[in-house]
Amino acid sequence: MTTTPAPENTLPTETETETETGTAAGTAPSAIPAAAAVPPRRPGPPPRPRPRILLGSTAGSVAALLLLVAVGTALDQPLLVPPLAASMALVAGAPDLPLSQPRSVVGGQLLSALTGFAVLTVAGPGLWGAAVAGGLALGVMTLARTPHSPAAATAVIVALTAPPFWSFLGLLALACLLLVAVGLGAARVTGRTYPAYWF
Repeated sequence: MTTTPAPENTLPTETETETETGTAAGTAPSAIPAAAAVPPRRPGPPPRPRPRILLGSTAGSVAALLLLVAVGTALDQPLLVPPLAASMALVAGAPDLPLSQPRSVVGGQLLSALTGFAVLTVAGPGLWGAAVAGGLALGVMTLARTPHSPAAATAVIVALTAPPFWSFLGLLALACLLLVAVGLGAARVTGRTYPAYWF
């Protein structure tokens, strides 16, 4: 009498199933990388500056702005102080940024002022023209590769107040050169590098 062998078990064993799926004994599936399980670290605030850098940058900014107020008051252009204060904050506080470099400080401010005068010529002084001048100044600076966000306010001031062309541009150029010079001095005192490039 011939005996027939029992049929082989076609179902996978528990060990085989765990090996194929990679889920044995609470281990993570091998298809998911370990790094994906850890959420990305969110950036925090910048580190606190060293006292020497803090004091040097602050003192340089205060000195430059007091000088600008004196010059602006003497030449009856005090409205230039707010955008130049923002420029000084960039030069003293973030000297590595492209917005802080001499090319951007001087070129961005002068190009924005010229944009303001161009809009002023077409539209006359007023809020609507000032809004257009501020927006166009951003485009002009971007095209010229002289990004300097505070300079958009200079275009707005020109389109609002219609200052005398040559005296305004002369004062603006002088003020920008002063800011760059203060930035150079503050960098020497604090041990930082400024400028990263000139042109």
